[in-house]
Amino acid sequence: MFRLLARLKGSWLRIILLAALTLAGVYSDLYLPSLMARIINDGITGGDQRLILLTGAEMLLFALLGVLCAVSSGILSSQVSMGFGRDLRGAVFRKTAALSLTEFESFGTATLITRTTNDINQVQMFIMMAFRILIRAPLMIVGGVTMAFTSSPSLSRVVLLSVPALVVTVVAVSSVALPLSGTIQRSVDRVNRILREKLTGLRVERAFGTEEYEEQRFDGANRDLTAVSIRMHRTMSVLMPALTLIMSFTQISLVWSGAVQIDAGNLLVGDMMAVIQYVMQIMMSLMMFTMIFVMAPRAVASARRLNDVLEAPEAIADPLSPAPDTGLRGTVEFRDVSLTYQGAEKPVLEGISFTARPGETTAIIGSTGSGKSTLVNLIPRFFDATGGAVLVDGVDVRQLEQKQLRDKIGFVPQKALLFRGTIRENIAYGKPTATDLEILEAAQTAQALDFIQQKPGGLEAPVAQLGQNFSGGQKQRLSIARALVRKPEIYIFDDSFSALDAKTDAALRAALKRTTQDATVLIVAQKVSTILDADRIIVLDGGGCVGMGTHRELLQSCPVYQEIVYSQMPAEEVGA
Repeated sequence: MFRLLARLKGSWLRIILLAALTLAGVYSDLYLPSLMARIINDGITGGDQRLILLTGAEMLLFALLGVLCAVSSGILSSQVSMGFGRDLRGAVFRKTAALSLTEFESFGTATLITRTTNDINQVQMFIMMAFRILIRAPLMIVGGVTMAFTSSPSLSRVVLLSVPALVVTVVAVSSVALPLSGTIQRSVDRVNRILREKLTGLRVERAFGTEEYEEQRFDGANRDLTAVSIRMHRTMSVLMPALTLIMSFTQISLVWSGAVQIDAGNLLVGDMMAVIQYVMQIMMSLMMFTMIFVMAPRAVASARRLNDVLEAPEAIADPLSPAPDTGLRGTVEFRDVSLTYQGAEKPVLEGISFTARPGETTAIIGSTGSGKSTLVNLIPRFFDATGGAVLVDGVDVRQLEQKQLRDKIGFVPQKALLFRGTIRENIAYGKPTATDLEILEAAQTAQALDFIQQKPGGLEAPVAQLGQNFSGGQKQRLSIARALVRKPEIYIFDDSFSALDAKTDAALRAALKRTTQDATVLIVAQKVSTILDADRIIVLDGGGCVGMGTHRELLQSCPVYQEIVYSQMPAEEVGA
């Protein structure tokens, strides 16, 4: 929690002003019982009407001051906590965006959403209450004890018994509640994960008729969350009755002891009333502390989860001294590259070496799980090689700034993803400054212009979340247009033609050949027909390179490639 509070750098002026207003409010609240004692002891007993009026007016002024200070403190604490929540959400968002794919997957989407929303809300509400209570309550306790013992030391000794009883009760209940808070947040993660899977996989669920199974799965997670929450709130529900009981016995003790002393002539009625007020203020301040302890367990658990994200080491980071420009444009070289995931028994890639130059098309093919997508993901540094080096324009990618490196690349991922907005915004996502002419040219090359023009509004046609109002082939073509509009040095197509029919595939490849003739092109493919004309075909099997050459060369020398080709093409077309 304290590590998160260190992020309140821009709010110290408001916090200082909040402390000053709180101090003024505490002074007002502590001064009122003494004024009440003056009225009772001197005004009412002595019959001094003028003293009663003047002291009453003074009480009204101090009461007004207390109200103004309380309102101002509430506004400032809200501003500080809401601003902190805003900055913290931004920090978590930026950190999440900076995580490598491995780090991102180690957290998981569901828990990152929960941490960015629910956990930050817990911390935010705790801070708002803390600024209003943690400043005021100690001042009120110290001031109340001082004023009470000044008014009547003998009567105020009750505090020495009631305050420790309050503290012990709060600490005992909180020690039980804190572990349950972490369990609640993990249960919220599980509910979010199952709900997210249900919503994104709704079609599959209905197709296989697994609605009842999914309902049972969600019901189990929901019941677990409910059970833990009930245990947590049952534990915390003990707190308020126990504190109320302690306060009630304290008040009875004060009245009984005060009545005895008044009867003996050792105490004035006004002083007894003032001491009762001071002790009640002390007890109420301690009860306000309990509000913090009620919220603290979940806030502390949430703060730990947020710190886990914010302090996660960044495996992919910019170099302190980026390498200078070599003058090369578009050259990609793999030098004995290997990649082993943390905790894996064997490498995903091993001993990969080749060079792709401008004007050439390099295709990568292999069976499912052979490492094709992982290989091209090393170029934009989605992962870092654990052995060897990946060079772009003659420089190890680890010696380039990530933005500088990725500005050279037009990347079309294996899973076509569109963003909510319009077709224009999605294509221009690759180049925000793109003109309409550039967008239309990219769409035409990607064979997307025909269906764009058929949409109501054309380029302004709406795109639903994740592009759900487009077919798989349309999403792939729009994703390709998004990469083409950048006019980069290096194009990476990660199995980006799988949803296209043969006619569209052929037309797209012909258009791409004209558009990308001066760039370096890398294509990950499942279909042999997509890569027949490639200048270089790399065949992967089990993470290793088992063949490299043209289509004709590999047909003569690579059994794995032969097996792939003969499984997809008739024998009479193989040598064509």
